Amino acid sequence: MLRRILLSVFIFTYFHFNAFNQDVFHHISNTSVYEFIDEIANLHVITDINTSIKPYSRMQIAKWLKQADENRDRLNSRQQKDLDFYLRDFNKELIGTKGDFKKRLDLFYYSDTLFKLTVNPVLGYQYWSNENDNFFHRWNGAEFHASIGNHVGIYASLRDNLENIQLEKTHYLTQRTGAAYKESPTSRKGEYSEARGGITYSWKWGHVALIKDHFAWGTNYNGANILSGKTPSFPHLRLQMHPVKWLHFNYVHGFLVSDVADTTRSYKAGAKDRTVFVQKYLAANMFTVEPLKKLLISVGNSIIYSDEFQLAYLIPVYFFKSVDHTATNTSGNFTGQNSQFYFDISSRNIKYLHLYLSAFVDEFSKARFNTNQSSNFFSIKAGGALTHPLLFNATLIAEYTRTNPGVYKHFVNTTTFESNAFNLGHYLRDNAEEVYLAVRFRPISRLHIKASYTAARKGPDYEYLGTGGSGLGLPFINKTMWKQVTTGLNARYEIFNDVFAFAGIEISEVTGDADYMKAYTPVVLQGKTNTLTAGLNIGF
Repeated sequence: MLRRILLSVFIFTYFHFNAFNQDVFHHISNTSVYEFIDEIANLHVITDINTSIKPYSRMQIAKWLKQADENRDRLNSRQQKDLDFYLRDFNKELIGTKGDFKKRLDLFYYSDTLFKLTVNPVLGYQYWSNENDNFFHRWNGAEFHASIGNHVGIYASLRDNLENIQLEKTHYLTQRTGAAYKESPTSRKGEYSEARGGITYSWKWGHVALIKDHFAWGTNYNGANILSGKTPSFPHLRLQMHPVKWLHFNYVHGFLVSDVADTTRSYKAGAKDRTVFVQKYLAANMFTVEPLKKLLISVGNSIIYSDEFQLAYLIPVYFFKSVDHTATNTSGNFTGQNSQFYFDISSRNIKYLHLYLSAFVDEFSKARFNTNQSSNFFSIKAGGALTHPLLFNATLIAEYTRTNPGVYKHFVNTTTFESNAFNLGHYLRDNAEEVYLAVRFRPISRLHIKASYTAARKGPDYEYLGTGGSGLGLPFINKTMWKQVTTGLNARYEIFNDVFAFAGIEISEVTGDADYMKAYTPVVLQGKTNTLTAGLNIGF
């Protein structure tokens, strides 16, 4: 049935839209161009930027760069050089065979009137050293992106990873993207592979896509609190529409990994059992309106559901909790699914200043609201970024995140807000708060320097069973069980497009209960550490 639905969608778009657009997505880990887009948006050089939904497509980035090129007299000399540098890559989306331009260095590039293809290697090595140990992460692989005709985009990335010490376990509180390790009980090293990519069909005001990749929802500078994009990538259907200037719509239907064995479908396979997991899905949408120029207000909702595929959740515009009431016959929380609501406000109405507020609401009731006890399950993030000409190529960032007890949790193990046992939301999970301060500095073209201060802490890990009032009336961090304060200075230089050399130092102190530190922090980062790091990467 799902195949027939997908085929119908693609046939419909093929015969009903005649436009010239091909979308492939630029991964959110390539922060270089994302930071540049953010910088020139704060300067009001470009418009129509929706920071609540990432990644951006290569075509969208190319259009913003073209808009900046048309207003290059409003950029300083360093910004103009960076603009020209990025256009070496993204002009391929706009110009192709229609004109000559200075192109970036690619392993292979081909373009004619029908087909465009870019192929590049993926190589990287990062090394850390501190008082506790020396450790590294290396990765290698390849990636490509291509377009066929005026509507179809295809991209893929495959990379193999090796860490001599596992840094991305499900329970660690880290900004690193989660890894599905090939577990070895006798070794502390971690090996994993990551395949990403997809196929898209685009038209002038939108696209549909079948993708396995990371995505993040919620405006932020240090980790989204709606959908963070930090789990291992999972396949999903994506629909994005921008039919008028003041309205954006985004929808995904994801196929998650439950890690919960379905004993009725598991079976004997030779000398061992073959474990089949319970099916688990995510449906989410986000409506974004622009009532005033440079003010974007987004509202959306999502649902995690399990056991069997539900056709109703493919209808993108629903309030999914209401659908669940019908589907489960209102038989109670333990037969229902896990729904969420969220909103995001992003304002660049004051020139040079980006202000934002992002909220994730897991459970909320006026009757349960109490100023002393956090019975309402919500996470809120607020912050701002200032990019002013008098700051001489610097951006100042301040951000605060608070997540109440119970947020992201669920008592039904097949409908938790997780995939591969990694939380889909904020990396600190529930009963936590964080203060983040940073200065991003670009003194010369292609050189990125960031100084940052992060203070994060968590309270007790409360049990939430869904019965007897568990999870309700719990105080917010009445006792600090885990705390990490980190001051960092990092620099990276983009030698060629997507080729970086980088180095940095992080001075960190992790304190708290011994069991919590062991659960939340890799042993190499526990206690007081001065961690030096350096590395080189080609591709992302």
